Amino acid sequence: MIGIRREDKNRWERRVPLTPENVSVLVSGQRLGVRVQPSPIRVFPDAAYAEAGATVAEDLSACRLIFGVKEVPPSLLVPEAAYVFFAHVVKGQSHNMPMLRRLLDLGCSLVDYERIADDRGRRLIFFGLQAGHSGMIDTLWALGRRLEAEGIRPNPFAGLRPAWKYGTLAEAQTAVSEAGEAIRREGLPEPLVPFVCGFTGYGNTYRGAAEVFDLLPVHEIHPGDLASLSADAAPRRDCVHKVVFREEHTVAPVSGWDRFELQDYYLHPEKYRPVFEQYLPHLSLLVNCVYWEPKYPKLVTQEALARLFAGSEPPRLRVIGDISCDVLGSMECTVRCTDSGDPVYVWDTVAGRDVPGVAGRGPVVLAVDNLPCELPADASQHFGEMLLPFVPALARCDWDAPLDSLALPPEILRAVIVHRGKLTPAFAYLESHLAV
Repeated sequence: MIGIRREDKNRWERRVPLTPENVSVLVSGQRLGVRVQPSPIRVFPDAAYAEAGATVAEDLSACRLIFGVKEVPPSLLVPEAAYVFFAHVVKGQSHNMPMLRRLLDLGCSLVDYERIADDRGRRLIFFGLQAGHSGMIDTLWALGRRLEAEGIRPNPFAGLRPAWKYGTLAEAQTAVSEAGEAIRREGLPEPLVPFVCGFTGYGNTYRGAAEVFDLLPVHEIHPGDLASLSADAAPRRDCVHKVVFREEHTVAPVSGWDRFELQDYYLHPEKYRPVFEQYLPHLSLLVNCVYWEPKYPKLVTQEALARLFAGSEPPRLRVIGDISCDVLGSMECTVRCTDSGDPVYVWDTVAGRDVPGVAGRGPVVLAVDNLPCELPADASQHFGEMLLPFVPALARCDWDAPLDSLALPPEILRAVIVHRGKLTPAFAYLESHLAV
């Protein structure tokens, strides 16, 4: 029996790991039993799961395999069950260590979506694309509000709404396209040109963000061209400029004798120093899509932003859309996570703290840590189609067997973080985080 738990992170989390259509395939095609916890906020109603052949019931204790999206509160974990969800523990995240400890104490198993990848390390089941969609929509909405607060009216972004206020991705894309047409037709307000949006990262999250941003009239440039663009006496008003930063643009070897090598950077980040600050004066927007770990240099520090905003004239940078959303991570102005009901704050570079709203002495920061929930139907359908092929093997696996005897595809086996109450060898390092 497969269980699908209801999400309880916050009132905005309406996503599901498997849609009613996916459940119908499992019940009818695979002859698997599915039990779904009722939920008043889930994007697909309980009745749709019942019609698909699932049992809608509160109690999941009879389910040996339970699917979710976000972390499970420790008090709700079922003893000896196998769980599949985004655990957010592999970096040793302190706020999730109580949950991990409880999984161990209850003899549970855990498969983390984030670690389901092919032999080349490419993730196979993800919401990154949808995070990029929602994050870019919200970033442009926040820009419109910031510009209004500065008295720049009209501006082409003022009519945009947060992603959750659109019924579908297509509806939101239509609104962004209309903003693009206004730029082509009327041009950007003079204080905004040249308008440059910088993207850090180039994976699935970037792809989603770019699918939205590229609905505007885009002229792509190289990072090396930013200074000359800023110095242009007659910059274009009928387009927005886009620049994508790769690792070689954000760091440089500490030794002047070395040259940048990507694999060397991944293996020895301590040999590299951050150089991203040089680009900040040229950016109007910064959209952060990188995967970051503490071993890597920060891209934007609080000190760098203080220097940027210390001048007599306000800098170009209005909004940082931190889609990656690592608290005090690559964007050090991300000092806390927000939610969709209050998604932004201003990082006050003088006071050194976050303040409500969109007006102030620093950039607006978007820091929603579950952005895909803002377009829950689109996100869930995409995610469910990726997950569905792996479900039969997960459901039929004998989770009582030893780790090396689990009948699982290698992509799944590599993602088993906990098995029968023990950290698996690849994740034994987490023991040191549990002890803190």
